[in-house]
Amino acid sequence: MAKIAVCPGSFDPITFGHLDIIQRGAKVFDEVYVVVMNNSSKNPLFTVEERMQLIREVTSHLPNVKVDSSSGLLVEYAESIQANAIIRGLRAVSDFEYEMQITSMNRLQNERIETFFIMTNNQYSFLSSSIVKEVAKYGGKIKELVPPSVETALKEKYK
Repeated sequence: MAKIAVCPGSFDPITFGHLDIIQRGAKVFDEVYVVVMNNSSKNPLFTVEERMQLIREVTSHLPNVKVDSSSGLLVEYAESIQANAIIRGLRAVSDFEYEMQITSMNRLQNERIETFFIMTNNQYSFLSSSIVKEVAKYGGKIKELVPPSVETALKEKYK
């Protein structure tokens, strides 16, 4: 039986922190679906399609990574692709409480799907898409925070 994992997020935009988690997950699981979750409570800078394209570009070197999107419940998506795991990245202790709530709810929905937490590399522990967008908006340096194609896309958005 293949080990299939889902790595969900808004990825608005994808950062080196996200990429770190995806690459490490791809070493452990046979297939990793990076899923852009369409959260109606957020006001994204990039469309779902743009985010998916950026993720495809920066993960093209990972043959076992697939990119998709969903606007429903994560566990329902995971069931639909027969995933047995969810990968979640943790930056700091402050992320843990929120992630614990989400994991508990997911387990209530489907106890067969396990959640695996991966601690981000220390150099990315401060990094979030929101911070990247804020710095990019004012023309700050983001070269060390996002892949080149994402940097270009951000500059285009904030022209």
